[in-house]
Amino acid sequence: MKNIVLKTIFFVFTINLSFGQQWMKNLDIAQRLAQVQNKMVLMVWEETTNYQYPVLVKNENGRTIFIQNLFDDEQVSPLIWANFVPVIVSEYQYADLFERIKGKRSQAYIDKFNDDSIKILDVNGNILNVNYVTEDFQNITEIINRYALTTTYIEKELRDYKNDYNFYSAYFLASKYLDFGIYADKKIRSEIVKLSRIYTEEAISLIKSQNEEDQSLLKQRCDLLKLQEYLILKRPKKVLRFLKKLDEEAVLENNKPFVAFLYYTAYMSLDKTEDAAVWKSKISSLNLSKAELIIKLNS
Repeated sequence: MKNIVLKTIFFVFTINLSFGQQWMKNLDIAQRLAQVQNKMVLMVWEETTNYQYPVLVKNENGRTIFIQNLFDDEQVSPLIWANFVPVIVSEYQYADLFERIKGKRSQAYIDKFNDDSIKILDVNGNILNVNYVTEDFQNITEIINRYALTTTYIEKELRDYKNDYNFYSAYFLASKYLDFGIYADKKIRSEIVKLSRIYTEEAISLIKSQNEEDQSLLKQRCDLLKLQEYLILKRPKKVLRFLKKLDEEAVLENNKPFVAFLYYTAYMSLDKTEDAAVWKSKISSLNLSKAELIIKLNS
């Protein structure tokens, strides 16, 4: 079955290339193709194609030029295909897609979902560029520079999430997105953190499907993962305030290494080396390496 899907994707992709790299019209196939190519999806609603959609783009000489219509310009299309998988989504899909996010997203996210602007999605259809707005025309070059991410780093977690949707696949994808944020350009780091939070909240909603004796442990782990967000966003004091309110006896045994990681990273981010030293021996070498990367972000 997997080979059939991949062949179908390749066939559709080849057709698009042969017709001047036209935009795709099937969101599901676009997401599958993006997963194969380790790209993000660039999506617009079909209604926006009914009129001229002017954009800006830099030419090969570095000059910003005005393009009358995003959807039929032969210069822009190959540029978009090189960096994203572009798709035009029918209004008929709106109700189904909205139902998936209803009551689960911020108002800013809903507004972005509803408007006519370009949306950058991950392979699961979650919007990355929620807070990206322009006063005038959309600048394709700027969108590429910000959001043309190569998702090879999170390829395994994305695949696991697709193949077996459960608490652990959602949690590990959320965690990996946070790690991805460490390496990302600071201009979009907060956006990646927000994308990670979507999967953390999904993981929390799936805890009830786990063994009852594990549920407290998993809920606490998700709460700790949310704290890691603040370290990446350069707010170590907030992490320490929360940790100090946490009763040591309330920390479940399997979560103690995570707490140690948070304490160590927060203290080191604030140059409190003596306080950090207490926790260093309790951290694995892998997490110690991650901590060093986060500490550099906070320096």
